[in-house]
Amino acid sequence: MSQEIISKIKENVIQGRKTQADEGIDDGYSGTSGVQELTRAAIEANIAPNEIVNEALTAGMQVVGEKFETKEYFIPDMLASAEAVEVSMDILKPLLADANIKPKGKFAIATVKGDIHDIGKNIVAIMLKGAGYEVVDLGIDVTTEKIINYIKNESPDYLGLSALLTTTMLEMGTIIEALKKENLRDKVKVFIGGAAVSDEYAEEIGADAFCLDAFSAIKILDASV
Repeated sequence: MSQEIISKIKENVIQGRKTQADEGIDDGYSGTSGVQELTRAAIEANIAPNEIVNEALTAGMQVVGEKFETKEYFIPDMLASAEAVEVSMDILKPLLADANIKPKGKFAIATVKGDIHDIGKNIVAIMLKGAGYEVVDLGIDVTTEKIINYIKNESPDYLGLSALLTTTMLEMGTIIEALKKENLRDKVKVFIGGAAVSDEYAEEIGADAFCLDAFSAIKILDASV
């Protein structure tokens, strides 16, 4: 019974179905339980919350990542699956805390000043939550001052910076220089991502890593834990 529920949650993550009202990517799912209903059923069946996260949510998103890489899935499909994961994580979060299951690390994420694009950032944030990280989304068009103050006061382990435009990506270098000036650079690992940036740019500005997408971010993070 437990494995059946886990399998159904995983499958509905792959289908991007938050609730029974959602259609799903393939036919035949309409009217059946979605991730929200199935997560609650799993809790009622006394399935451990970390088992739901690892064997259903994370495993489901790994399949989504493979489908995205092979171009079977596109950004809207991946976003739907990520939102299904977020629905489940909202239900599981207090249970994970009660079970004293600590997050792998604290990750602050922001779209830099002058840039209002947030789809990629939002997908990364949701994926990281599902992978076991505490995520704080600072929003879009975030000033260097706000980011520095957050790092100074809240001490996250990681900082993720997103930029879609070649004009706004320059803010990433400005933020890293400000971290150095405030003697904070060695206290936080900086990941950058977005259409405008690359491995070469990450090296140029002194970032710790360039993340092509949410899946590469998780791989790099898990390798560093």
